[in-house]
Amino acid sequence: MYGDDATVRKILTELGDTWAVVGLSNNRRRAAYGVAQVLQRFGKRVVPVHPKAETVHGEQGYPSLADIPFDVDVVDVFVNSDLAGAVADEAVARGAKAVWFQLGVIDEAAYERTRAAGLEMVMDRCPAIEIPRLGLPQRG
Repeated sequence: MYGDDATVRKILTELGDTWAVVGLSNNRRRAAYGVAQVLQRFGKRVVPVHPKAETVHGEQGYPSLADIPFDVDVVDVFVNSDLAGAVADEAVARGAKAVWFQLGVIDEAAYERTRAAGLEMVMDRCPAIEIPRLGLPQRG
C-alpha cells in the first residue's frame, strides 16, 4: 500500500488547502470532475490543470503546473500511470508538499523519488473515498 491512513489524513487535513488537480476539465463523465467537487465541499481550493486550461467549478485552469502563479500544496494526479511520474517530478520542482496519485495511477519509481525529495505521497487512492472512510468532516 502506498500511503497509510496517517499519511492520507495528514495530506487531507494538515498540508494546506490549495490542490492542483492534473487532468481536471469540464468533462463531467471523468472522475476528476466529481472528485474535485468533493474536495471543494471539503474546503479545498481546486486548481484545474489541463491542456485546455478551462475554468472548472469556478476556478481558473492552467495548462501545466508550472503555469500556476501561486503556491500549490497538493498535486492530485488524474493522468495515466505512464505520464504520472513526470507530473510528480514537476510537483517536487515547484515546491508542493504532497502528491496524490488517483485510483489506478501507479508509478513505484515516482513514489520513491517523491518521498526521497521529502514530500508526502499516496498512490492508487481517491480522496472522495478516503474523506468519508476516515470520518473527516465536510466543511461546506
